[in-house]
Amino acid sequence: MLNGVILLWYMLTALAVGFVAIDIRSSPVSPVMRWAFVLFTAYTGPIGVFLYVLGCREPLPDRHADYVQARWRQVLGSTMHCIAGDGVGILAGAVIGSVMSLDRPLEVALEYGLGFGFGWTIFQSLFMRSMAGGSYRVALKRAFIPEFLSMNLVMAGMTPVATVFWAAVGGKQSPLTPTFWFAMSMALLAGFVVAYPINWWLVAKGLKHGMSTASDHAPNYGSGKATAVQSSPMAHPGASTTEIALMAAISIIAFGCAYAIASVVQANMEMPSIALPSR
Repeated sequence: MLNGVILLWYMLTALAVGFVAIDIRSSPVSPVMRWAFVLFTAYTGPIGVFLYVLGCREPLPDRHADYVQARWRQVLGSTMHCIAGDGVGILAGAVIGSVMSLDRPLEVALEYGLGFGFGWTIFQSLFMRSMAGGSYRVALKRAFIPEFLSMNLVMAGMTPVATVFWAAVGGKQSPLTPTFWFAMSMALLAGFVVAYPINWWLVAKGLKHGMSTASDHAPNYGSGKATAVQSSPMAHPGASTTEIALMAAISIIAFGCAYAIASVVQANMEMPSIALPSR
């Protein structure tokens, strides 16, 4: 049964990635967002292509800027971008942890470290440094807190799903098996769902970018001049230090509780049954 589900998932994922990779070439978004949607669809298969069509694909020519102004679409772009970048590091950590047969706590720590490192330094800072005036150093500074908060919630969603899945199938699978990648896809999808609310707050407070239209495609009606369309200026965050500290505490607690619950469930699932003596 599970093998059939995995096979169907991969077939649908291949079709979904192919569609997004071709279709997004004509979408008026930045190159990094194009790569992000392709990666996100590779992780989440048919769900990824559904979110792409619903949240990013412009319904009519030259209407993308208006189409993506809805807050939920802005947050969708932010969360998708987060999962795409963090996912590269998380998957690398999962592969390394599996090959090295690391204990679950060490593997989770490795996934977190690589996911946060790649998402923060590459996807959120290097590729988006134009939003910080072109300065990579400034981009790193501005992206640290948003990436930290978002990463905690991504892992809060991923860790229980992956841990319980491995326990259910009898242990961690090799990266050479389809089951391994299916499990990671389900975990990343769970991470996306759990991280969506914190990204809503981050976008609303101007701490993260949302879905945007590339400057050379964003019409400025009435002037004939193209301008960049951005959901919220990262340079002018609207969150106080107290609010950020509170959200940081909540995100840490959420991650810690998720890991603790996953560990308890895993221990119970792996506990050998004790046969009662016959009378």
